[in-house]
Amino acid sequence: MKLNQIDKNKAFRSKKRIGRGIGSGKGKTSGSGHKGQKARSGVAINGFEGGQMPLYRRLPKFGFSNFTKKQYFELNLSALQKLIDKNSINESEIINITLLKKLRLIKNKDEKLLKILGAGELKSKNTIECSKVTKSAEEKLQKLGVELKISKSI
Repeated sequence: MKLNQIDKNKAFRSKKRIGRGIGSGKGKTSGSGHKGQKARSGVAINGFEGGQMPLYRRLPKFGFSNFTKKQYFELNLSALQKLIDKNSINESEIINITLLKKLRLIKNKDEKLLKILGAGELKSKNTIECSKVTKSAEEKLQKLGVELKISKSI
């Protein structure tokens, strides 16, 4: 199919023009019916159930969200090695949260901390800056001779 073969009627649908006379099918009351609250302008009755206790008030409160909880971006050693193999990360670069944001593994707006997990093997000796490291990952990195900088999270 080419651009000049597209049928314009199928490609674009014109918006419904309400209030343009009785013959249009959406004239006079413009699809709002007769009188009542819903016929008026500025109506917002999304949760309203006609005076009955609304569902969101009938159900009990549930859960708790901790606003001080720290979000960690967890990265396995095997995933780190894949990034190095794909030449996304050079041997000389320091692996930290800013580098991962630059590589678009983490969104820039996310305020996450980096945690290294011990699954898999790492071959390169890049310096790693993170907030947390699992025991298995720390042992593997020490055995390899990788410089590990653990910054205490605020």
